[in-house]
Amino acid sequence: MNIIILGAGLVGGPMAIDLAQDTNLNVSVADINEGALEKLKNQTLVNTILKDLSIPGEVTQLVRKYDMVINAVPGFMGFQTLKAIIEAGKNVVDISFFIEDPFLLEQLAKEKNVTAVMDCGVAPGMCNILIGYADHQLDETENIVYYVGGLPVIREWPYEYKAVFSPVDVIEEYTRPARYIENRKMITKPAFSDPEKMNFPGIGTLEAFNTDGLRSLALTINAPNMKEKTLRYPGHIEKMAVLRETGFFSQDPIEMDGKKIRPIDFTAKLLFPKWKLNEGEADFTVMKVIVEGKKDGKQLRYTYDLFDRYDPVTKIHSMARTTGYTATVALRMIKEGIYTRKGISVPEFIGKQQECVAYMLKGLKDRGVIYREMISDIL
Repeated sequence: MNIIILGAGLVGGPMAIDLAQDTNLNVSVADINEGALEKLKNQTLVNTILKDLSIPGEVTQLVRKYDMVINAVPGFMGFQTLKAIIEAGKNVVDISFFIEDPFLLEQLAKEKNVTAVMDCGVAPGMCNILIGYADHQLDETENIVYYVGGLPVIREWPYEYKAVFSPVDVIEEYTRPARYIENRKMITKPAFSDPEKMNFPGIGTLEAFNTDGLRSLALTINAPNMKEKTLRYPGHIEKMAVLRETGFFSQDPIEMDGKKIRPIDFTAKLLFPKWKLNEGEADFTVMKVIVEGKKDGKQLRYTYDLFDRYDPVTKIHSMARTTGYTATVALRMIKEGIYTRKGISVPEFIGKQQECVAYMLKGLKDRGVIYREMISDIL
């Protein structure tokens, strides 16, 4: 079977390496970055294609030659790229995390008989699958909250933060209003609101704050209370809030020496070298998912914990492992005919099928990404 990954970045590369280990898969990777492709070619036996993926028509032509696709382009390109893939009639797993409504492509995907799994990373992604599973097990779901963060092991001043994604994508999380559900009402607050300190074994104290992370869960899960919070080292909120309120994250052009520039582009240029996770830099991913509700008259709590570290043997960052392997395991699950729903699938749809959840958890465990489940009574 011929597989193509669109994007050879810090997540796209590890996905290609993982899939290339399957002898029955012929893996190709396309990107406009020659350096990223050359590095990948030196690491594993994959076909590399130099391609500008910002042109939808060319994406459609490109992927027609393949059986399945993983979309790992930056978020601002994600929606148009996914549409181009669906136009070609190819099953796809998407981790571009675009802000547009994916269900705008539902009719097209069904017409093309395509299975398109959205937001298939760690969060969104596995957290949605686990929430969907717990929700499906309960008679009535009452409370959902999850906390997630990816951080460098070594804290370096001034930001104490590194990312495998584009700084622009991270900045958008900090500028979008945070939406959550409280008493069945949609509440909107600024990102960074409702800060709280949380202690994690082996990590210490982190600060949690509101971001707009519920995404599809706000529409697909019937629970009166739902919230997502991002985790960072203490002090991150204040630094980012100062930049935001000063206007460094604005997308409105300003004039400077006779030229128009967007402050967010200027800021991203400055932040990228400081936020970039370099080869060999250790990071970790931490996530806690809590779902509470009723089952057979009893109050139950489902808790899922993830604590994953950089792999010094493969030299693959934790955020790339937890995000990318979710997508590659999902692709295998679709390839093997275990998940067959046509149209647009958000990850919580996968959670409704117990055999799919078991497949995902086993596939991730086989790659060293382990989710620990605890089901307890609420007294």
